[in-house]
Amino acid sequence: MTMAYDGHLFHGFQMQPNQRTVQGTVEQALIKMTKGKRVIVEGSGRTDSGVHAIGQVIHFDYPGNQIPANKMILALNSMMPMDIIFNDCEIVNEDFHARYSIKGKWYRYRVSLDHFVNPFKRFYTGHYPYPIDIQKMQEAAKDLLGTHDFTSFAASGGQIINKVRTMYYVNVEKDEKENEIVFDFICSGFLYNMVRILVATLLEIGNGKRPVNDFPRIIKAKDRQEVRETAQASGLYLYHVFYDELPKKYRQDLE
Repeated sequence: MTMAYDGHLFHGFQMQPNQRTVQGTVEQALIKMTKGKRVIVEGSGRTDSGVHAIGQVIHFDYPGNQIPANKMILALNSMMPMDIIFNDCEIVNEDFHARYSIKGKWYRYRVSLDHFVNPFKRFYTGHYPYPIDIQKMQEAAKDLLGTHDFTSFAASGGQIINKVRTMYYVNVEKDEKENEIVFDFICSGFLYNMVRILVATLLEIGNGKRPVNDFPRIIKAKDRQEVRETAQASGLYLYHVFYDELPKKYRQDLE
């Protein structure tokens, strides 16, 4: 099932005791549907507290009689709070796994450039009220493409040992209407807080605090101390998950 949620009032995706989580909310609805049987929900990724999703994917094994996909989406949406909605549902083969079957993942990050924090955006964008050069960030982003060890961009607390990932696509552009910068990253997988650390580093480059060609040096260092800033959770969106090979238009690493 593909779902969207406003992460502001959730303590992240993953179930946690005495906390409101996305996984917990969905599993509670499934318990009602199964009259008390716990159904474990597996997600494509564990978004943090305050992080949103437009295209989060989950899977679960539903016990008992098979419910058609169109009925399952109706049933679950009828029990969801206002900050979760399911947009797609299909019955898949038993070898499908929401996390392990992934070919690539797309995160989007939005940064407001307004001088003051807009009260209507404060939970849905990052905020950077300083001079910024979009072209510098676009130029620097090219150095992220390809296969690298992204240790320098992984926050402590992550449990993944192998930090080598392939970055397929990076785009930085200005949304003139909203006065925002939109960052898009498509990668084979992401490390803990990786997107938020990359965004913070790109903003420093755009502001002139770092040279345009700083990414190769940072990547080579494999040291989180090289980039200490992390952008706010509020601007981050899990945008799309790829389970088929990526379309060529998203393979900038091959250009």
